[in-house]
Amino acid sequence: MGLGGISIWQLLIILAIIVLLFGTKKLRGIGSDLGGAVKGFKKAMSDEDKSAAQLTEQKKQDANSPAEQDKKDKA
Repeated sequence: MGLGGISIWQLLIILAIIVLLFGTKKLRGIGSDLGGAVKGFKKAMSDEDKSAAQLTEQKKQDANSPAEQDKKDKA
């Protein structure tokens, strides 16, 4: 018993049919496109984290700037 009642032999037969329908070149292209999309998504997420961290750091620096300190002193 494999995944949800599908045995390993049934999965292999499905895989063979997919390879026969699409061919190995097309499957390789789909795989590389999918891999590129995942890499792009990960890069965008890490860039988003970096920009959020930079924004937080900038807000901290702005809050500690002399102009901000003057405003706090006047209040």
